[in-house]
Amino acid sequence: MTDVLIFVLSTVFVLSVVVTIHELGHYWAARACGVAIDCFSIGFGAPLISWRDKQGVEWRIASIPLGGYVRFSGDENAASVPDQDDLAAMRRSIAEREGEAALSRYFHFKPVWQRAIIAVAGPVANFVLAILIMAVFMVTLGLPQRATTVSNVSPGSAAEAAGFQKGDMIVAADGKKIATFQDLQGYVSLRANMPIDFTVKRGDANLHLKATPRLVEIQDKISGRMKTGQLGLESASVSKFKRSTLLSAIPDATVEIWKMIKTIAFYLGRLVTGQMPADQISGIIGIGHTAGAVTKASVQGAPDLATMALRVFTSSMVMIASLSVSIGFMNLLPIPVLDGGHLLMYAYEAIAKRPLRADFQAAGFRAGLAFILCFMLFAAWNDLNRYDVFKFIGGLFT
Repeated sequence: MTDVLIFVLSTVFVLSVVVTIHELGHYWAARACGVAIDCFSIGFGAPLISWRDKQGVEWRIASIPLGGYVRFSGDENAASVPDQDDLAAMRRSIAEREGEAALSRYFHFKPVWQRAIIAVAGPVANFVLAILIMAVFMVTLGLPQRATTVSNVSPGSAAEAAGFQKGDMIVAADGKKIATFQDLQGYVSLRANMPIDFTVKRGDANLHLKATPRLVEIQDKISGRMKTGQLGLESASVSKFKRSTLLSAIPDATVEIWKMIKTIAFYLGRLVTGQMPADQISGIIGIGHTAGAVTKASVQGAPDLATMALRVFTSSMVMIASLSVSIGFMNLLPIPVLDGGHLLMYAYEAIAKRPLRADFQAAGFRAGLAFILCFMLFAAWNDLNRYDVFKFIGGLFT
């Protein structure tokens, strides 16, 4: 029962922070552009608590804490991009009700560049949140740094087949500098079955060794069963922590977040092209399991309540930063119902000088919604399989 409670509370906390910041990005951008806003909701469903501010915006905390939204005045079209006929009808209705001057307060009558800024502000807010969290950690704790000197080569591994030896220092992979062993692990894990050209320093000589990481399944305490690329190299050096200065923290953190974005894009590209197995896609169950496992690991062994609270807060912030980058990136994909889909429609409107036809919008919205729902179901299936839920249920009947 305790594990379930940790799972639920951790999931709700992490998702609520990330989604709220995302929606606040849309909200702040809309306010800056003078858009009238009806409602800001944390969660879906019936409101548990609600109040109105001086601008007339209704703020809600709803009963289903797994998302949130901002609703602009007059925003009745699910795609938020009405066609020309809808715009004309809406314009007449607003003009008759509030006068012509009121049109400038409505989202749909704002210049397309302002609507694009409002759409992109949500993902940008996610990236800014991740950068700020990362900057704080880089100043206070630092990033772990482990040398790239090889201490052991696993027998029969891809590294042994490529000719790696104990004492080799890995300098680069495919021409990209490898500064730490963590960099090496991250680079290799995404490139299963892809040949990699390593630059290796052996004594006074620089060698080029080509190795192809093998796709292996491992059991991780946090992520469950997962498939990753492995070479079979080990480093015995102890991690040192490199801290950033106050002046360099934001630039350093921005570089790290950019690396994360490129990693997600590369991994997604390999998934789409079938180079990585689709069973690695994870969803809300995986997010919840990871959040719960991280929280549980942080609690264990804490000598007092203050230390426990600090550990839980620290681990939650790391999880929030990582998830914030992922959600920000995914929302920029050009899929209707996502922010990237809105940006695609605004790009069409800017070029064609008119909104996309209503029937195309409706078809795109339905297709996008169906795709997202299927994706969520597929990810949930993967998560249940990854954490052996089906095996557990089958064991109850055998």
